[in-house]
Amino acid sequence: MGKLKINIVIAGRTYPLSVNNTKEEEGMRKAATAINKLISMYEENYAVSDKQDVLAMCALQFASKAEITSLEKDSTDREVVDKIKELTNLVDSHLK
Repeated sequence: MGKLKINIVIAGRTYPLSVNNTKEEEGMRKAATAINKLISMYEENYAVSDKQDVLAMCALQFASKAEITSLEKDSTDREVVDKIKELTNLVDSHLK
């Protein structure tokens, strides 16, 4: 299957894109919808005079969410590894 050509509208501008499959297309469309909703929220609630400022605020919000999620995952992963080590030590001590 070849690449699918789609058009995504963000902040009133159309961007032609190529995607590999319908799942990727769905992800792109959902992302564009989320960006457009966030743009609307910023325009309604803050005095922004430039679309670039709104887009920068959106980019910061999405990037910070991704970073926070990554940090939380790393923390959770460390906790899981520590718990496994603790349980392994407990089992080892009972087997000796």
